[in-house]
Amino acid sequence: MNDVTPNRSFLFWTCFIALVTTAFAFMLRIQLMPEWEAAFELDKTEMGTIFGAGLWPFGVSIVLFSLVIDRIGYGKALGFAFICFVLFAGLTIFASGFEMLYWGSVAGALGAGAVEAAINPLIATAYSEQKTKWLNILHAGWPGGLVVTGIVVLVIADTLSWQLKIALILVPAIIFALMMLRVKFPTSERVMAGVSYRAMLKEVGWAGAFIVALMIVMELTSNVLGIAQLQNFTAQVCIAAGIAAIYGIYITDDEGDGLLAILRSFGRPMYVFLLLVMLLLATTELGTDAWVKDLLKPVIQSSIGIDSGWVLVYTAAIMMTLRFCCGPLVNTFKPLGILAISAVLAAWGIYWLASLSGSDATASAAIIIIAATIYGVGQTFFWPTTLGFVSEQFPRGGAMTINIIAGVGMLGVGVLGGAWLGNVQDRAVVAALQEQAPAISKQYITDEKQSLFGSYNAMAPDAKELAAEHMFEMEYTIGGESNTRTRTKKISALAAIEIAEREGKSVALHEVAILPVIMFCCYIGLMLYFHSRGGYRPVRME
Repeated sequence: MNDVTPNRSFLFWTCFIALVTTAFAFMLRIQLMPEWEAAFELDKTEMGTIFGAGLWPFGVSIVLFSLVIDRIGYGKALGFAFICFVLFAGLTIFASGFEMLYWGSVAGALGAGAVEAAINPLIATAYSEQKTKWLNILHAGWPGGLVVTGIVVLVIADTLSWQLKIALILVPAIIFALMMLRVKFPTSERVMAGVSYRAMLKEVGWAGAFIVALMIVMELTSNVLGIAQLQNFTAQVCIAAGIAAIYGIYITDDEGDGLLAILRSFGRPMYVFLLLVMLLLATTELGTDAWVKDLLKPVIQSSIGIDSGWVLVYTAAIMMTLRFCCGPLVNTFKPLGILAISAVLAAWGIYWLASLSGSDATASAAIIIIAATIYGVGQTFFWPTTLGFVSEQFPRGGAMTINIIAGVGMLGVGVLGGAWLGNVQDRAVVAALQEQAPAISKQYITDEKQSLFGSYNAMAPDAKELAAEHMFEMEYTIGGESNTRTRTKKISALAAIEIAEREGKSVALHEVAILPVIMFCCYIGLMLYFHSRGGYRPVRME
């Protein structure tokens, strides 16, 4: 046991409420986007930029703090986070337009990254004998915050101004700041074990550094700095490779010849593999939530008669409850078993929800709830169990290994996952419109565009506005296989576009279900690896 034992319960709740604060910031921004769009007359590009500003600074912040947090102390990181949350509230409440909303979102994301950079290694150190269990319980704070803010915003949607709703974040922020003043922060597990700073960096290696650097460089050059010459993928890879080379030179020792030294500084192969899996995990968990709400809106309102936002509140409540009760599951299935089971449930849940949301789909309230429950359970343990697994297998990496994988997850969904999901959706919606209404489809789709994922067409930004009063005849068939008759009916182009959007998004979400299937295969491979070595055991440091 370590020097944090006397006050680790108070330390835990301080970290828990700090994480709740980050959930407040995330959920409030998502819920209030439509009100900002109307209040400040924002276009879709500006809305997307503000949304991205709430994601990419998280990855930058958690990476930078991981490099220095053992030296500056956990208290300073949490203090920085508190200042960021106050700036987020102030800049947003008094915003006069796009610029202040943007920088407010940046401040909130930087604070969220600082919180994660501190609380993950803190809890791994305080509960070093049960890391996966307590990291799961800690991360119940995220869905807990989503539940509270979701209920508040949905219940008092029309009674409070959006400025007062934003001010709600100051409640948990002030609470964790006051608690922080009484906390005795421990020495990290890595430092207590005498593992050097360079040895910590070696766990990530130049391969891990390349993945992180590529994500950050892609975001900064493409969406933040807007430097045309650096928006080429080849140029971005070269910059990231240069950063990784400097990192590799710093951590390379003098033992053996040059090639052997370079190989030794590659990083832990399993850890590098997990960084790649984390890209799939983050897209599965974070990237589909907004789609699920949008896709299920018609079927939920027709079957249950409530706002589809309650589905996210419901699934978040499931996540919160199960994470608090994860102890027996961790003991029985071990981290990789939990992750494999979660991947199966997530794939099943996403596929089923996508089926319920098709253009002709009808479903009872009970079916919707069952499918949403499977989806909620499936994504419950992904994030914290991955952190626990990394902390148990790579304790020499200290704050670096546990936080870098979280940072790569957030950067991945912000830089690659979100763009891929959007690309899949664009392709599916256009294909659905071309199939259902080929006579008018060309009028409402854009010319061919290029992206990281190849050429594609998308629905024109003003398609719905142009189609509002356009009527056309649509053919359909009636009767059985032996007596089929063709009929025509008049339908508005706007209705055809909305039907295509629902059908296309449903098809796209079906494709997303492949991600947890790939993850399942990866986890089974890791389980077989540990089985060949006598079974799964956490790595202990003296």
